[in-house]
Amino acid sequence: MAIATVNPTTGLTELIIEPHSAEEVQERIAESAKAAQALRWTTFAQRALWMLAAAEILEEQAEGLGELITVEMGKPIAQSIAEVHKCVKAMRFYAARAEEFLTDAPLDNPSSVGASRAWTRYEPLGTVLAVMPWNYPLWQVIRFAAPALMAGNSGLLKHASNVPQAALFLDTLFERAGFPIGSFRTLLIGGSAVASVLADERVKAVTLTGSEPAGRSVAAIAADHVKKSVLELGGSDPFIVMPSADVAEAAATAVRARISNNGQSCIAGKRFIVHTEVYDAFAAEFVKLMSELSVGDPLDPATQVGPLATLSGRDELAELVEDARALGAQVLTGGTVPEGPGFFYAPTVLAGLTEEMRIIQEEAFGPVASLYRAHDREDALRIANQTTFGLSSSVWTGDVQEEEWFLANLDAGAVFINGMTVSYQELPFGGIKRSGFGRELAADGIREFCNLKTVWKA
Repeated sequence: MAIATVNPTTGLTELIIEPHSAEEVQERIAESAKAAQALRWTTFAQRALWMLAAAEILEEQAEGLGELITVEMGKPIAQSIAEVHKCVKAMRFYAARAEEFLTDAPLDNPSSVGASRAWTRYEPLGTVLAVMPWNYPLWQVIRFAAPALMAGNSGLLKHASNVPQAALFLDTLFERAGFPIGSFRTLLIGGSAVASVLADERVKAVTLTGSEPAGRSVAAIAADHVKKSVLELGGSDPFIVMPSADVAEAAATAVRARISNNGQSCIAGKRFIVHTEVYDAFAAEFVKLMSELSVGDPLDPATQVGPLATLSGRDELAELVEDARALGAQVLTGGTVPEGPGFFYAPTVLAGLTEEMRIIQEEAFGPVASLYRAHDREDALRIANQTTFGLSSSVWTGDVQEEEWFLANLDAGAVFINGMTVSYQELPFGGIKRSGFGRELAADGIREFCNLKTVWKA
């Protein structure tokens, strides 16, 4: 795969970058391993100063970086700038909280294990490889890098090949802020080169956000070399609306959830499961709002939906819709590829879905919503849990008992009640089933790439 910036709004290639040679990759791994040894002996206070300086650099360049993101992967400019600011918040969060999250934890009664003292401590693993996607070119990386560096690890980044300029910015960000040389390094390599990097003894662990096939491959390599891995894979999140909900608010939020990031978000609501008592009212409002969205140049502040990031992604989305249409699905709005340049797809709502349709099990990564009618809460739960994914979910209800029932029964890493799923640095993030394993963000995220060491003293 070429490492290039292909502007999804125009379809034109703006920049082609040569991949790193095998020798350059080895040099960067060596730099990272050396930095890991240096970082291990720095204090939380020192790392916090560097992290805050890196956050300051990001904040000062938010508008320019936002434009870069939009040009490389097509999200509306306001969302791109917001992504930069979200990174800044996470960096400041971990600068302030890392020491607290990783503090030693004493055993209250050490005599119970025959010791005068006993405790646990967290220590960095070393160099961690991050294999990251294009849909949030900065956020996906920073939500790994900020906790990993604050824990005393170094990082190697294999970014998606269609966002090389974002990858190169990240390559120098932390050094510019004062971190030791090599603390965070970008590897401009193709996917086929990941195996050899992960197999390197100097690389201690891996985290991947991406597709299920990519996750399977990386997890298998990590397992073969007995290395820690964290996977955040796909999602086909249910968005359940019950009769006691505020239907108008639910419909408006459903639109925002489905088109956020041009519909290219793992945790966005994708399957809208509506109780039959309010189905018609919800569907009418939802379809109306989806059909009125402004699609166009993502650098125009008035644009609500920009292009998909890649031509192949747009074509795969169109194939999912056509498969459903051919098997009898109703296209309530959209379902077309607009004329003209760029990788656009019309905001789409499908209904009348049946189990032989691919979209039932596959993730629709773009502005396509699946609408389901549920006869009761048990039917809503059946539809919600029928996919192989289990990332997040959203439940709209005004009934506390109903809320608790869904909380107990949904197969998901998170449940959001009367709101759309969002990742917050204060809350753990991750999924179950084929959405992956491990957690990012919050205290759990920083601890993933630490050795939890038990200490016993006579």
